[in-house]
Formats: sequence, C-alpha cells, structure tokens
Amino acid sequence: MRKQAQIRQSEVLKVLSKHDKPMTAYAILDKMKRTEPDIAAPTVYRALAALTDQGRAHKLESMKSFVACRCDHSAAVPILAICDDCGTVEEHDGTPLLSELTTIAAQSKFTPSRHIVELHGQCARCTD
Repeated sequence: MRKQAQIRQSEVLKVLSKHDKPMTAYAILDKMKRTEPDIAAPTVYRALAALTDQGRAHKLESMKSFVACRCDHSAAVPILAICDDCGTVEEHDGTPLLSELTTIAAQSKFTPSRHIVELHGQCARCTD
C-alpha cells in the first residue's frame, strides 16, 4: 500500500511540475483521468496532502490550488509571488524572514507548523 501512495505522489507531482501556473486538485484529477479514467478525487487529495507535508508541493491558501516546490526549504520560508493577471507563481527563499516570523508568532504564543508567505500582485511581464 505504501509503495502505491509513493507512486501516486510522483504522478501528481509530475502533473504539477509540468505547469507553471497553480492547479486545483480537480484540474490535476482531470489531467490524470486522461491516462487513468478510474482515478478518484480522494486519491489526488491524499497525494497532495502528503506532498505538502513533505514540502514537495505548496498549497496556495488564497487560491485553493497547488504548485510544485521548486526550491529546498528544509528550514526555510517559501515566498510565493503570485501574479494576479497571468497566474504565474515565482518561488523565492525567504530564510532571512524566519527569525522575524518566529518572533511575531511567539508574541501571541503561537506555534506555527509551517511557514509560507504569499504575495499577490503583478509580475514584470504584466507590468510592462
């Protein structure tokens, strides 16, 4: 059973990696149904949950969609710059922010389980 889960995660990650824009779970499901018509939404959701827990994918909370992780974030903060016009997502390493975010959270005795910063605006291509 575990190997099957790893295979599913790899398949979902492959679909995400081929797209430069965020994808919803159902968009991923639609892509996967082309080669595997019997695949169901819970399978994709389980794979996405595992991938986000592992840091191999990011959930864009503001858009209810996902992108493949393009950086190494073992002890860092992914900063996702999301273009509101064309939908592209650029990922940046926000490691310098980690201590500040930890301090801010500690002020309210909040213990974060993960750090992700989303920035919305326009990319360079859309502002030209």
